Amino acid sequence: MTTRSHASLFATILSEHGPQILSAWSDRLKSTGALASGRLREAELQTQCRTVLELLSTAIAGGLDAASPNYGPLRDVLADVSRSRAVQGFTPSETATFVFSLKQPLFEAVSAAEAGDPSTVARAVQDITQLIDALGLYTIEVFQKSREETIIRQQREIAELSTPVVKLWDGILALPLIGTLDSQRTQVVMENLLESIVAQTAEIAIIDITGVPTVDTLTAQHLLKTVSAARLMGADCIISGIRPQIAQTMVHLGVELNVVSKATLADAFALALKRVGRTVVAVKARELPAG
Repeated sequence: MTTRSHASLFATILSEHGPQILSAWSDRLKSTGALASGRLREAELQTQCRTVLELLSTAIAGGLDAASPNYGPLRDVLADVSRSRAVQGFTPSETATFVFSLKQPLFEAVSAAEAGDPSTVARAVQDITQLIDALGLYTIEVFQKSREETIIRQQREIAELSTPVVKLWDGILALPLIGTLDSQRTQVVMENLLESIVAQTAEIAIIDITGVPTVDTLTAQHLLKTVSAARLMGADCIISGIRPQIAQTMVHLGVELNVVSKATLADAFALALKRVGRTVVAVKARELPAG
């Protein structure tokens, strides 16, 4: 029997024994713990299995090439299942099991349909194995891509949250940096600072690096890029929070920031106030009446 004939055989088996295959598949998924975590309801699992079997029955009548156009709707559904599994916290193995566990019910159905012809069963099992493997690998690829996109998005959100721009006074902004400053984070820092300079019409931006563990040549370059971008927007920058250890490291490396720097944020703020024509004075305590 040719591969094309096997496709017709599988289509017939799925059409005539679909409910039995669906039941056996669902039972295998439950036995592997698909519902144990509580992340997936039984009704949802049944719907997914039923939809996949229906689309497989339609697609398989046109051949056994999982990459062909007639498998497009099935691949779309499997992609949705993979993405939902990634969001729900399933592992790659648990996601792959959803597809791979369909093999045994199909093997049993083929064996029952062609019980008198072992050679046909063997070749048919080989064909169905290749098909299910291809579909299973596709779900893993989608799952992995979805996880990577989620991680990248979370990293971007964390970077944005960890680089807030604070308004200290009219025309004065502060950008406290915490953690390592790499190329990707520098881009986020720069975008946030420039947007805030425009929105607040700021004249001075204080970049506080108290929370930066170390400043090497690369970190200094990132800081200078941010300073240069701010200057192009018409705002001067002051670097604050350079600790003694960082100062020694920068001198040892020959790193020059070429920008005004202060030891603390308070010192930088006092300088910024002076530049914008403001000053902070102590208010005398109100004298209490005698008696």
